Amino acid sequence: MHSFDVIVNFFKQGGFFLYPIALIWVIGLVIAVERFVYLTKIGGGNKRLWDDLQPLFEAGNFKQALQSVSTAEDGALAQVMRYGMSRVESARRRDDIEKAMEESLIEVIPHLERRTHYLAALANIGMLMGLFGTVLGLINAFAAVAQANPAEKASLLSASISVAMNNTALGLLVAITLLLSHLYLETKTTNIVDSLEVATVKFLNSLSERQIGAAAGEVRGAKA
Repeated sequence: MHSFDVIVNFFKQGGFFLYPIALIWVIGLVIAVERFVYLTKIGGGNKRLWDDLQPLFEAGNFKQALQSVSTAEDGALAQVMRYGMSRVESARRRDDIEKAMEESLIEVIPHLERRTHYLAALANIGMLMGLFGTVLGLINAFAAVAQANPAEKASLLSASISVAMNNTALGLLVAITLLLSHLYLETKTTNIVDSLEVATVKFLNSLSERQIGAAAGEVRGAKA
């Protein structure tokens, strides 16, 4: 209860600009949580699928690998692998399959990066609004000192400075938390993209070792 009273007094003493700053913070946190849940789900699904596929690729068992990919949940790795393995029949060279998988990565990566860049923009907007509220509070402070009676100057100055400092504090808090969230999610996204590229290279190397023609025969047999 004491903490709730502190928060209420903080907003009462901070003036109007605290409310849009708080709204920006809430929007940013919602985006950060949604992206965290999505990326965690995608990363976990990719790891489980790759744990199934890697030994199959190493053994050259592309027929069973195709079955695993076909029955897997729709995820980033499953989409990339389906795209590549569907080209094995028609491809004559490794480059043809590699280009097809790169095309799939181009489709997948924007879904992984979606909305994450908003966090950096919201952090900057929140900080700038906090600074704007601070400037307004200081302007009101100087105006109060210039026009008020000597007996009222101290209380008016204290109230105006409270507005300025509260806006600065909340603006910095919003900027710090959202920028840290942005940094973490960017790192998480990069790790997923790197893992997809590694999986793509390992799949292509396995194809090269087994030769594309033999692998195509296995894929046709699996589809049949």
